[in-house]
Amino acid sequence: MDLRIEKTERGIKNAFIELRSRKPLEKITVKELCESARINKSTFYAHYKDIYDLSDAMEEEVVQSIANSIQHPEYLLEHPAEFARELLMAYVSQNSLTAILFSGSQANHFADSIERSIKQMIFEKYPELKEDTAMNVMLSYCIQGSYHAYQKNRSGDIMTVIDVIAGMTGAIRSMYEERLGESRS
Repeated sequence: MDLRIEKTERGIKNAFIELRSRKPLEKITVKELCESARINKSTFYAHYKDIYDLSDAMEEEVVQSIANSIQHPEYLLEHPAEFARELLMAYVSQNSLTAILFSGSQANHFADSIERSIKQMIFEKYPELKEDTAMNVMLSYCIQGSYHAYQKNRSGDIMTVIDVIAGMTGAIRSMYEERLGESRS
């Protein structure tokens, strides 16, 4: 990518994060973003359709960054406690940015996007599980439950929070094994 384009993209994103940290998404205008990024509106529109397109792109970048940091998505089935630790550490590493991008009306998008991304990785390895309702419920429970338990308790000792969530997630391993055994029979 051209250096000027990279610099413009970075300026737009930095201005957006700064504005988003102070205002709900719905209150940010292209005009004020352009003033903050010191670009023309036409430059913004050359990169994005509107503020929501920019927000969606940035949200997707964060989700992909977290998903890509998970070395073994199949561990959710094979070693759920280890998977939970890996996922929660990825959340911790992106905490500041996710707190800004996924606040207000965007709050539930994050967990849903993470769930969709992780399930996609798992179903690539285990395509037979995609239509298994019980397995989908268990996966949703682990992914969504881990995220929400982390969010509600992140003001506490973070390693204790991670250990407790990982332990709880690991406790359902026998259910996974039972379902995997049934689906392979």
